[in-house]
Amino acid sequence: MNAPNPSIRAGTPVIKILPGGYHADARDVTLVTTLGSCVSACLHDPTRGIGGMNHFMLPEGGAESNGSARYGIHAMELLINALLQLGAQRSKLTAKIFGGGAVLRGMTAMDVGKRNVRFVEDFLALERIPVIGRDLLDIHPRKVAFHTQSGKAFVKSLPIAARDPLLAEETRYRTQLVAAPVSSGTVELF
Repeated sequence: MNAPNPSIRAGTPVIKILPGGYHADARDVTLVTTLGSCVSACLHDPTRGIGGMNHFMLPEGGAESNGSARYGIHAMELLINALLQLGAQRSKLTAKIFGGGAVLRGMTAMDVGKRNVRFVEDFLALERIPVIGRDLLDIHPRKVAFHTQSGKAFVKSLPIAARDPLLAEETRYRTQLVAAPVSSGTVELF
């Protein structure tokens, strides 16, 4: 018999966060995403039990970014604002950050993962949101699960073989011509 997966609790909704997405919730839900060079910030107000996650692809975009959460600068602001609207206190927010893997072969000159990591660390320092957990860089893609009420996060490194389908998905999202911001992912019940 397989041991239960501690990252998914029975009976709680699971919301998948896709590239360019974010979600904040005051309910007990699990937010999940899979990262390559992208970065996710999981923000949590432990006094209110409110948390959220984003998944961004690049640190910033030019005029064409149009407020899209695919860019870190917008994804961070959108997530913080969503948390505040639910009643979180900005002064109580803590962060756990994940991703930024060097999964793009031969792209060392423009290491998107390192740029994303540098951005999120600088942004959180500037906003005085302490980072209390991190799993960054390396060469492996990773799967992240985050519990909004407890603030617990679970990370699983994926085999390098999982990198190719993940890269195809990230590339597809990067090259879409029309980028509508995504406020939350789909809900799957386990």
